[in-house]
Amino acid sequence: MANNTSKTASRIILAAGSIMCLWVAAALTSALSSVGWSVSELAGQYMAAIGMVKPLHTLVDYYTHIKGIEYLICVAFFVAFPVFFKYVNKDTKAVSANK
Repeated sequence: MANNTSKTASRIILAAGSIMCLWVAAALTSALSSVGWSVSELAGQYMAAIGMVKPLHTLVDYYTHIKGIEYLICVAFFVAFPVFFKYVNKDTKAVSANK
């Protein structure tokens, strides 16, 4: 009886997964068709829709964006450099060769 229930549950999960897969394929095909089969255009529209990419209309917008990225790079450097410096300058143990 438990084996039969397991087979039924796995068939239900497989059917639900197949239906979701078909839905995703249909949605993706429809979206690509609406943008002229351009994957990059679809990705750009998606990122703009979720707020990941914002349009830069003025030079001040662009400069502010670049300045923020510059600050992130500086913070990463200020963290990584001392770690790298300690790694490079750590003392090595003397190895003696006994014959």
